[in-house]
Amino acid sequence: MSAIAAIPAASGSRVDPVRVLQHTLYRAAKADPGRRFHALSDKVHRGDVLERAWALVRANRGAPGIDRTTIAQVEEYGVSRLLDELGGELREGGQGHFVVDRPS
Repeated sequence: MSAIAAIPAASGSRVDPVRVLQHTLYRAAKADPGRRFHALSDKVHRGDVLERAWALVRANRGAPGIDRTTIAQVEEYGVSRLLDELGGELREGGQGHFVVDRPS
């Protein structure tokens, strides 16, 4: 399915940039099965990619991770704040591991 076909035609909405990225990577991998994707880090910290990841976690009612941070705690901390900090950490080459302060 193309990135364009993944968008509802009747909505008249713009093309989803995350879906375009996914489709581009998919086509590159299919065209050359031996290809290695060495430079994906610049894609991971994109705001739209992080927002999509959060939306998927939220929609799936994601379980707490290794840091035991819940969705409610992230929302209390501020989703935009967390994603901005995470994106900055990833841009600087960090692993992007954050622990949201939990109320005592």
